[in-house]
Amino acid sequence: MAENEALDIVVLAGGISHERDISLRSGRRVADGLNGLGHRVTLRDPDASLLAFLNESRPAVVWPALHGASGEDGALRGLLELTGVPFVGSRADASRLAWSKPTAKTVVERAGVATPRSVTLPQETFRELGAGSVLETVLAGFDLPLVVKPAQGGSAQGVTIVATAEELPRAMVDAYTYSDVALIEQKVEGVEVSVAVIDVGEGPEALPAVEIEPVDGAYTFDARYNAGETRFYVPARLDSAVGAAVAEAATTAHTALGLRHLSRIDLIVDAAGTPWFLEANVLPGLTETSIMPQAIAAAGRETGEVYAALASAAIADA
Repeated sequence: MAENEALDIVVLAGGISHERDISLRSGRRVADGLNGLGHRVTLRDPDASLLAFLNESRPAVVWPALHGASGEDGALRGLLELTGVPFVGSRADASRLAWSKPTAKTVVERAGVATPRSVTLPQETFRELGAGSVLETVLAGFDLPLVVKPAQGGSAQGVTIVATAEELPRAMVDAYTYSDVALIEQKVEGVEVSVAVIDVGEGPEALPAVEIEPVDGAYTFDARYNAGETRFYVPARLDSAVGAAVAEAATTAHTALGLRHLSRIDLIVDAAGTPWFLEANVLPGLTETSIMPQAIAAAGRETGEVYAALASAAIADA
């Protein structure tokens, strides 16, 4: 492909997950960036006509901007692989690993990155062993506070910080609203950071870490996507040694999970400067308040140029 060649690019946005509205916002931002560089962009939903459309039109590349299960659990990516059309982002197998937070924690921990102590509980466990005894065992085995979250999903939906024993039952119900499996983690106190990782063909590169300081103390769904509800520090307020450790942890997680082109790695840095892996996102938010665009800007790059470079990398990898 010649440098600066205009490409036919299909940007996928929307879907049927709980994060549809955020996906539409991300997709529009990606399309705007690519259009600004002269590429021919078609922005469309992943509906019943999508696969036939791709087989007939054979675009140069597909740029998925789909959040939630419809874009991140590996199913659609597996079908894209079968079409033979190049696409930006991780392949189906790696997406499945990252989509399951308990699985991702295990893989990344084995690669040498710390992750909070946790227990994974399907809903069936409560029916088989009794809710009361299960919750008592959890409270006896962990120190408060805890973090309860769905084992799959993103954008902090169904996530609760549990400060008292009385809050745990409701937190479990909220997590099970979004997934049949819940993950309970020991809360690590420290600085919350998110690291965007990109790879345009020269190996994974950690962009400047973004420090997250929610105004009300919790990085909720609203805090992520409503301007003014979170203070972001880009780059994060970390000394050089800790910043290097955070970048290394992020690229290690990206590589261990087999991710491709782009990811966002969420971590907590404790008082000793140790980064703790929380989760990996194969399709980070790309809205005006999202982490990745802020990190791209902090690295002195233009978002449209980065998105186009990722499209070129996808074509090269096909």
